[in-house]
Amino acid sequence: MTDQRNSASSSHREQTRSLFSARKVVLMASVVTGLAVYGVSSSSDRFDIFGGAAHAQVGNAASSAAQSFGFAEVVERVKPSVISVKVTMKDKAADASNKDDADEPSSPMERFFRQFGGPNGEFQNPGRNGRRGTMGQGSGFFISSDGFAVTNNHVVEGADKVEVTTDAGKTYTAKVVGTDPRTDLALIKVEGGSDFSFAKLSADKARIGDWVLAVGNPFGLGGTVTAGIVSASGRDIGSGPYDDFIQIDAPVNKGNSGGPAFNMRGEVVGVNTAIYSPSGGSVGIAFSIPAATVKNVIAQLKDNGSVSRGWIGVQIQPVTQDIADGMGLKQAQGALVADPQKDGPAAKAGIEAGDVITAANGQSVKDARELARIIGGFAPGSTVKLDVLHKGKSKVVSLTLGQLPNAQQAKADSEADGKGSTRGTDVPHLGLTLAPVGKADSASKKGVVITKVDPKSVAADRGLKKGDVILEVAGKNVTKPGDVGEALETARTDKKGSVLMRLRSGDASRYVALPLANG
Repeated sequence: MTDQRNSASSSHREQTRSLFSARKVVLMASVVTGLAVYGVSSSSDRFDIFGGAAHAQVGNAASSAAQSFGFAEVVERVKPSVISVKVTMKDKAADASNKDDADEPSSPMERFFRQFGGPNGEFQNPGRNGRRGTMGQGSGFFISSDGFAVTNNHVVEGADKVEVTTDAGKTYTAKVVGTDPRTDLALIKVEGGSDFSFAKLSADKARIGDWVLAVGNPFGLGGTVTAGIVSASGRDIGSGPYDDFIQIDAPVNKGNSGGPAFNMRGEVVGVNTAIYSPSGGSVGIAFSIPAATVKNVIAQLKDNGSVSRGWIGVQIQPVTQDIADGMGLKQAQGALVADPQKDGPAAKAGIEAGDVITAANGQSVKDARELARIIGGFAPGSTVKLDVLHKGKSKVVSLTLGQLPNAQQAKADSEADGKGSTRGTDVPHLGLTLAPVGKADSASKKGVVITKVDPKSVAADRGLKKGDVILEVAGKNVTKPGDVGEALETARTDKKGSVLMRLRSGDASRYVALPLANG
């Protein structure tokens, strides 16, 4: 409810500040230009700074533009559909939220959802005033006259009681119909009314440069309107596999969570969900869930109370330039299959580790996250055709999608640490010490376990750590440390600049490209 991820490295903060400063200059210039437009108006009740007959022709056009300048008409239409959402949580849920808030590391993406919530920016604890439970608030908007409304999952998650206040000041009780944590969306039903003003979700994709109006309940101040533009689209902020946010520069603050971003036709183009903020307040970088995503998720929540997504049963990762070079690919794009799940749809269709998925049903796949979004948009049971690069050759694979299961808890990497012998074979060029898997890995007898990593080595730079298991090197399975050495020597002989390794960390598999020191 009040969660959001913020903060950044000092260099990132300086970049943000400098960009924001430049942005202010541009906006100020825009204001001056706007005043000049008003100045050329030929209307008698405006001061004409140019004067004279020479400007009569431009005066009429400028007058028309001046009369349409502003957002009042749009705001009057849409504001009644926006609501303030107030929730009460039991102490147990509040304690869990506060614990998470304190324990989570402070990085810009890991703490995005910690920025929205109560009037003071965090969960408020009315228990301090003699009342039990925890309260917080956010925003939302009606999507039907009979009281269905959209807000964020983190606004109502764990709520014991939900109340909404309309723009007219009336308060109603609401119930949670369904939530989708993966997209941070929730559907609620307001009880006690049947003629609410409601907003329409836009059928068009928001364009960069379009005006947007953010309406919501910042700091508990309901019915607040701010304006800005769509400054970017397709943003991945690291909150989940389906990130596809619209970035807007309309000021969005704590309590705006779940509120709508309107276009100039009065249609909802996004649901405000996160801000980037080193300081905790708005710096002109906010993120909204696109209307197309909202429409799909909310329809399922209304019908089923939950969301079902297609699933192909693979662990995937992006194809970086290093990986592309290691695999001999022409372009660093597509989704690299790190591990197909046993008996999953992909494995049954013949997809193997090391395959690169480049398209799904004719849609080009730029990276792993885009594949997740595309597949997640299909219903379970759908048939999908995948374009796959298999050992350098292209093929088309047809498969039937399964249903995305609940998130699995990966085993801690530390489970593999310290097991078995700590003595092993050194790989000095990479800074690794290796040993046969033996008892060091309970999940499989395949591969070679890393027993030590030089902290100053290239392997450490690529994220390899003690307990990781090397399964393949340069496309060849390895079962003993000598296999790794032989594969590396072969790659050097072939004058390759890097070698691709397939690793397993806990329950997850991935590929890592390690540069080779030739000679």
